[in-house]
Amino acid sequence: MIKVAIFGGSFDPPHMGHQGIVQRAVEVLDIDKLIVLPAFLNPFKRSALASAEQRASWCHTLFDTIEGVEVSDYEIRTGRPVYTSESLRHFQKQYDVRYLIIGSDNLASITQWHDFAWINSVITWVIAQRGADPIDPKVLREWVPLQIDIPVSSTKVREKGHLDMIDGRIREEVRTLLHNEKGTQT
Repeated sequence: MIKVAIFGGSFDPPHMGHQGIVQRAVEVLDIDKLIVLPAFLNPFKRSALASAEQRASWCHTLFDTIEGVEVSDYEIRTGRPVYTSESLRHFQKQYDVRYLIIGSDNLASITQWHDFAWINSVITWVIAQRGADPIDPKVLREWVPLQIDIPVSSTKVREKGHLDMIDGRIREEVRTLLHNEKGTQT
């Protein structure tokens, strides 16, 4: 069975940190495929800057050319927020899902995830760590660190317009969206 890792998220917008995570994960994890899984809408959020379709398009632009990486529109096709546990069960039907990649910022609320105990019992967590951010994985059954030295977040891009951390292939689309959203130049 094909061994995979899943890297889900809002990707609102996808940035060089996400790209670094994908590249590093493909290099170091014992997998045949990495599935990038843009969310329709994160169950913990009320809205997104970009539409689900736009975020999926950006992910395809950035990740489709990387060998061993597949962008899945599974969650977006549902047209509703999808819990990680639901996506994991979906992909387990066709793959040996070994890893779930998350940012270290998710650890603060991870036990609130729907069906966390089950997820925790069936996968190994891959914790992408920005710089020296501390990792406190005491609630995780099994985990591995993935050091990424790219200090950026989608929130910073949206709030402060840090477009230098956005790949040139999508930068103008992100700039236009931010400009239209804020009504000011970014």
